[in-house]
Amino acid sequence: MKIRKATANYETWLRQQIPLIDEDLDEKHEKMGRTAFEFLRATYYRWAQEWPRLCPETVDAPAVLAVGDLHVENFGTWRDAEGRLAWGINDFDEASELPYTSDLVRLAASARLAVAERETVEAILEGYREGLGAGARPLVLAERNDALRRMAAGNLKDPEKFWKDLEKLKTVENVPPDATEALAEALPEKGLKYRVIHRSSGLGSLGRERYTAVAEWRGGQVAREAKALALPALYWATERPGGEIAYPKLLGQKSRCPDPFVRVMGRWIVRRLSPDCSRIELASLTEARDERKLLKAMGRETANVHLGSARADALQADLIRRPEAWLHQAAKRMAESVDEDFEDWRRGG
Repeated sequence: MKIRKATANYETWLRQQIPLIDEDLDEKHEKMGRTAFEFLRATYYRWAQEWPRLCPETVDAPAVLAVGDLHVENFGTWRDAEGRLAWGINDFDEASELPYTSDLVRLAASARLAVAERETVEAILEGYREGLGAGARPLVLAERNDALRRMAAGNLKDPEKFWKDLEKLKTVENVPPDATEALAEALPEKGLKYRVIHRSSGLGSLGRERYTAVAEWRGGQVAREAKALALPALYWATERPGGEIAYPKLLGQKSRCPDPFVRVMGRWIVRRLSPDCSRIELASLTEARDERKLLKAMGRETANVHLGSARADALQADLIRRPEAWLHQAAKRMAESVDEDFEDWRRGG
């Protein structure tokens, strides 16, 4: 199936679950033609089709509650219940039960497309192995994880610019009642006056309804966002009947440091928006050693997530039996497939 037909079929399937915003879908389609990495981020549904076919040797691995749509820009910072700055995977829209290898291959393929070095794969796998060996250890950027803390501190958003950018966005009318209820409940005080805006964000979920409440509260501004949830694209790609949204299961795992402001409320995922909620972009790093440290931390955090639903010894045993270059070869194969689809998309195929 050609990529444009696959995209149309997937979007038709998605519309059967939730309303889509055509203007945002047009923006998504335009961004899909910019770079192969952006294309990868926007097309998890295609990955779910192609990965089992192109990497059959990785499909027999132990199953975990996986992220699904994992890539190098699916990591960021947040404040935990103690006010500490935490870092890790921050989007579980496509979470579902999958072989653990799916997340590793997708993360490694995204790193190849973003920085194009074999060493990136080795750093990810090294971090993953260390994470399994140490047991679940959330990445809190306090007295530990000094290098990661320095990288994160340099990438936090400027507060003044962050709030000014939100202020520029137009007020949205006709917000769905259940989204209004979810936003009002998520704000720090009942009865708080706020306005709702629509902001364009992300790539994989671009096109879904997304509403942000912005308010003044006790000397400063606060914001809460509600984004529509839908079944993972895996159910479309495999034509599985039924299905479930696994986001709540991952939020409740003890293997991660939870963001106390993220919650599932009906058909919405609601979270706090803040300058503290930011990501470290590989392109912003000027030294190869920092790039390697970041990718290693991504491998560790992936292990944290997987350890919420699987035993470390089972995953370690499977890793031991795999050939030395298995991840490099699978990531290379998938990155090449993404490149082909990307070029096909740009040609209109």
